[in-house]
Amino acid sequence: MKNILMLLCLVVAGNTFAQIKMQGVVKDSIGTPLELANVIAINQETNGLESYAVTNDKGKYILSLGKNGKYKLQVSYIGLSTYEEIITTAETDITKDFTLLPDTALDAVELTYEMPVTIKGDTLIYNADSFKNGSERKLEDVLAKLPGVEINADGQIEVEGKAVSKIMVEGKDFFDGDTKLATKNIPSNAVDKVQVLRNYAEVGQLSGVQNNQDNVAINIKLKEGKKNFWFGDVTAGAGAAPSPNDELYLLQPKLFYYSPKYSINIIGDMNNIGEVALTNRDIRGFGGGFRLPSRTSGTNINLGDNGLGGLTNIANAQEVVTKLASANFSYSPNKALDLSGFLIYNSSRLRTREETFFDYIEVEDDPSTPIDESTTIPPDEATVSTGREATNQFVTKLSASYKPNVNNQLDYDVLARTSDDEERQNLFSSIVGNTNQLDQVNPFSINQNLNYYYTLNETNIFAFEAQHLIRDEDPFYNALLGNDPTNNTDPDNDAFDNTASGLGLDLDQFSYDINQERRVKTNQLDAKLDYFNILNSKSNINLTLGTIFSNQKFNSNIFQFLDDGTRLDPIPNVTDLEGNALSAFNDDVEYRFSDVYLGVHYRFKTGKLTITPGVSFHAYSNQNTQNGDTFKDNFFNVLPDFEARIQFKKSEALQFNYNMTNTFTDVTNIAEGLVLNNFNSIQFGNPELVNALSHNFRLFYSSFNLFNYTNVFASLNYTRNEDQIRSLTNFESVIRTSSFFNSQFADENASLFGRVERTFGKIRARFGTNFNYSKLNQFIQGRQTLNERFTQTYTPELRTNFREAPNVRLRYRFSETNNDQGNNITKFITRAPSIEFDAYIWDALTFVTEFTYNEQENNGQTQVFKTWDASLRYRKDRDAKWEYSLRASNLLDIDSNISNGAGNISVFNSETFIQPRFITFRLTYTL
Repeated sequence: MKNILMLLCLVVAGNTFAQIKMQGVVKDSIGTPLELANVIAINQETNGLESYAVTNDKGKYILSLGKNGKYKLQVSYIGLSTYEEIITTAETDITKDFTLLPDTALDAVELTYEMPVTIKGDTLIYNADSFKNGSERKLEDVLAKLPGVEINADGQIEVEGKAVSKIMVEGKDFFDGDTKLATKNIPSNAVDKVQVLRNYAEVGQLSGVQNNQDNVAINIKLKEGKKNFWFGDVTAGAGAAPSPNDELYLLQPKLFYYSPKYSINIIGDMNNIGEVALTNRDIRGFGGGFRLPSRTSGTNINLGDNGLGGLTNIANAQEVVTKLASANFSYSPNKALDLSGFLIYNSSRLRTREETFFDYIEVEDDPSTPIDESTTIPPDEATVSTGREATNQFVTKLSASYKPNVNNQLDYDVLARTSDDEERQNLFSSIVGNTNQLDQVNPFSINQNLNYYYTLNETNIFAFEAQHLIRDEDPFYNALLGNDPTNNTDPDNDAFDNTASGLGLDLDQFSYDINQERRVKTNQLDAKLDYFNILNSKSNINLTLGTIFSNQKFNSNIFQFLDDGTRLDPIPNVTDLEGNALSAFNDDVEYRFSDVYLGVHYRFKTGKLTITPGVSFHAYSNQNTQNGDTFKDNFFNVLPDFEARIQFKKSEALQFNYNMTNTFTDVTNIAEGLVLNNFNSIQFGNPELVNALSHNFRLFYSSFNLFNYTNVFASLNYTRNEDQIRSLTNFESVIRTSSFFNSQFADENASLFGRVERTFGKIRARFGTNFNYSKLNQFIQGRQTLNERFTQTYTPELRTNFREAPNVRLRYRFSETNNDQGNNITKFITRAPSIEFDAYIWDALTFVTEFTYNEQENNGQTQVFKTWDASLRYRKDRDAKWEYSLRASNLLDIDSNISNGAGNISVFNSETFIQPRFITFRLTYTL
């Protein structure tokens, strides 16, 4: 690593010393400096782009040119004639000004080379070929090389710190709702331009009356040869893995067709290598581009999620077998009507193994009570978990947009999803012993969206948005624990015996066969009507009348299968917070919620400042009915919000936001009966829960400077939560029982995130940092404790972007987390240097490799694991139809990854076992 870093520094230094600086000012014919004029230097010997610049607000440009060279200069500005001149450099810097004249000729000089980056209004346009060196294969390879663009750890795209919400190709939605399908499948050789649409407005009629600063979309412009023709590629592969793994296989067809009238995208995948475009959790969170009409109203109602958790990172599985079939289409039968949709089917089979050590929080004794709370804390626990997860998921969406004229737009969308999920897990605990668990769920949902936008005249605009959700979830849980029926009365009985007694189970069995059936049905309507009145060119007023109606029905029951196969419906010996006996049944719990609100916002602009103060008036009503009792809570609330934005320059702005939010819980936290999250986590709800109130502050700065190739953004966030819904947790050994209440102690969270990026010739330097502080009040064994956590992360990075020479990316990640859980004080440190190397050799051979050294320190004890992947690809030339590749993952054949962390009630050290070394040979045919 040190040698490579030294080599890179020598390359950078050599490149720097061999350069001279050429600078000056670009003006128009009357001497006014021109901002955002383009200056290009073309090497006359290689006919390649040597350097480029964009003038700043004073018309100044700076170029880096080689010594003793000959270059063609092209200076251009929209509406003015392009200027050309041949210059010869010597050993000294050059100062030269340019004056551009009005464009009166129709046959003006045609530019030989395009600018790598240009700005048109709120749109950043990257010329993809300017950043390619031949080693790219997919869109994500191109995006990762663009200044200001980041592919985060979850595979999502970020631009200037903001998540990209949508990817389009030729203006048509590409699987609306997720960007990973685009980044991992669109071939890089089809990409001509990457258009970053900042301040993106879904509806053109509302672009001038709404604040869209947080909305970012990307539109991919295709090369001319890719339009009206099928393009894409088909990859087939096979390989070997260490015993006892199966033979490896891979088949990935990815086909695309685009024309002005319609488009078709087909993506398939079948492999047992673990290369997936979307994980199970990605698809469960696939929103299809749906956005709640009430998203800015100040009301947030949690509908819960009763599906399987699933793996966030497929890399944490020992075995992964996946099948993906997906298709996306768009069709425009005429200029007024656009039809589109997609279908995704995903099937996966995962095998997992994880070994974890838990150090549970310590609780001090309260001298004012007769109970010694410190003696009832759970003991330290070591677990070994092996599991198998199987899922079949289906998601489909149909959309129609009708725009008969510029004043009318009608949109309709329907998104349906269903799945068949199962997870089997064997858990061995040093405290509880061996447990077999089964989770099953077959949920389905239908989400419909109807929007209508009408412009009455130049000053009056109406917008109606409505969304309706129907969802049905039916999770089933089974746990089988061993039991010795002869020691039930002993002080040292089985760890689960006391909990089983509280649940009302039969203790005279050789095993506890516990089962739980649940059913959660959700029906929600979210709608609003907006009226926008444009008062003048600098201000407008927005009136909003909206409503949310939500109905959730919940029932569950816990039962035990006895050794003889008969069923027992237990009567628990457990009481709620008020001492009332609880039931193992939740029969026909119904939770109704409604919010009727009126919002008023005034938006005005003065100079560089735009201010949008607002307030919403809410009439809330929620009630739940269970066990013959009805609990009601009706109240009125006023929620203010405020936004201010200073636009210093076209690409530099500072934004401040404040808003108050009411958050309401879901039906599972309200249901009084017992619910098994799993055998060692039992909960019962509280029907008298009320809303939590949060104050949210955000300050965001962004600057994209093409003059000195500097990109800076920073975000400061602070949230204070009042009446937060918190759990009251009591332990019986490592078995915890929790209920919920509104805490009188406020929780807080503060974070600072920033990134600075600067390009020096062919070298891009980046430095990112993240600070996060959280204060959480929790209640364990009847005692209130404060959990404080502070995390600081630093990520410096150097990356080259040579067109001919090999490229290197050096990155270092340092993270330190300090946790204070009362008597538990821990520190976790992560050090992770990494290197990526890619080279395109002899216009035929591509070599790509990535190595990461992970060092994790937990209170002075250090653990290390390393990851190393590589690929070697051959194609005759850039335009060759066939490519042959050899790829290897986990070259060091390590067994597991290490992670350390802290939850609310414990600190853990975990070892997750992963796939062994895989080596595959692949054949790719490009259309």
